[in-house]
Amino acid sequence: YQSTCANKNRLEAEYADCKKKLMIAKQLISNLGGEKGRWDELAKKLAVFYTNLSGDVLISAGMIAYLGAFTSAYRNEISAEWVAKCLHHKIPSSESFSLQRVLGNPVKIRSWNINGLPSDSFSVENAIIIDNARRWPLCIDPQNQANKWIKKSYANSNLSVVKLSDSDYLRTIEISIQFGSIVVLENVGEELDPGLEPILLKQTYGKGQTQYIKLSQEIEFNKNFKLFITTKWRNPHYLPEVSTKLTLLNFMITFEGLNDQLLGILVKTERPELEAEKEKLIIDGASNKKELQEIEDKILDVLSNSQNILDDESAIDVLTEAKNKSNLIGERQAAADLTERTIDETRMSYQEVSREASCLFFVIADLGNIDPMYQYSLSYYIDLFTQAISNSQPNDELARRLDNLRSYFRSSLYNNICRSLFEKDKLLFSFLLTCRLAQFRGELDEQRWRFLLTGGLSLGEVLPPVPEHAQWIT
Repeated sequence: YQSTCANKNRLEAEYADCKKKLMIAKQLISNLGGEKGRWDELAKKLAVFYTNLSGDVLISAGMIAYLGAFTSAYRNEISAEWVAKCLHHKIPSSESFSLQRVLGNPVKIRSWNINGLPSDSFSVENAIIIDNARRWPLCIDPQNQANKWIKKSYANSNLSVVKLSDSDYLRTIEISIQFGSIVVLENVGEELDPGLEPILLKQTYGKGQTQYIKLSQEIEFNKNFKLFITTKWRNPHYLPEVSTKLTLLNFMITFEGLNDQLLGILVKTERPELEAEKEKLIIDGASNKKELQEIEDKILDVLSNSQNILDDESAIDVLTEAKNKSNLIGERQAAADLTERTIDETRMSYQEVSREASCLFFVIADLGNIDPMYQYSLSYYIDLFTQAISNSQPNDELARRLDNLRSYFRSSLYNNICRSLFEKDKLLFSFLLTCRLAQFRGELDEQRWRFLLTGGLSLGEVLPPVPEHAQWIT
């Protein structure tokens, strides 16, 4: 009888335990079940990504090591050649390479954009190269974009800004190395101070558990120290030795990056409530993505570290809370994405003005090829654009308002730039503006334009026939 009672009690306890586990399992499935489709899809993508990892990382390493100083078009051309070579030698890699996809972190990229990094892919690639390169970056930054972005990103990290012309700049760098703070060395020329050599080459050595570096004296090297170097020179010629010590990066502004900036300025002035809402959504989106990533990491951590998930009530509570929070963030982000699309559609109606203004900037940027004295900063150009928005004729009808703005800005740009030109160059400037506008509108025959620039040197012996309507041409 006693034995039967003991068995009965044991069976009842086991039944209660099984029932409890079944309830927990049901709760777990209901909590995480909704994630199944998304995680399955992610697993498939990661499987393909993992297969192509060898080639993609090889090309990424090549891009970080060699392609930082080149333009976007040349980078794409070279990376396409590298992809073809990988496939030819049967190294698995993605058919279309993207540095942003391989090494980019969406949360980090969004925070960079908030801190002033232009949102075009070229600038984002540069930031990824800085983030992953082992050598200190040297940014070719005539428009001061990289400089502003770095200063804003590290504004709360005890940042020091120095120039080679400062008498105590080396002392400032030494202190920063000891305390692990950030240094921006700006306005460098084509030659760097030989005193920087140990820092550029990272000539550290260990004593026990501590790393040291020898400068004017032996100082402790803090691994949190970072050095950023920027130059305002448009086309500097650095010796090969400099390229081996530093990661050269081309931060020249692109058409897409400038268009994004000018569009923001225009919409902020014309529709301030719209631009304020857009900026709020960008910050909220970055926060949501960061939170979502933390939740996913938390779920994976709980699932991987729990010995028996059904016996671990605290783990179940964590998963339940994480799932509820994830659903809430998902709903919030979906609503924000819908609002952002609506705002973007409205912003796009102002796009034609910002795109035209962006293309004209590169006309005045190229005037330095005519005479080195003709140098114009991006901030000056943006001031001209802002003044044109304020001073052009207002109109309630959007199409008329945009026409007024375009014509006023073209006239204002021509008049203001002509003040700084020699008389002999004013006609040439007018011609360049006209040609650039015609190219922008697709009204310029590219073949004739190239013929004008090259003088027909590649025609060879066989001349094309004389056009019927131009028999007077010899």
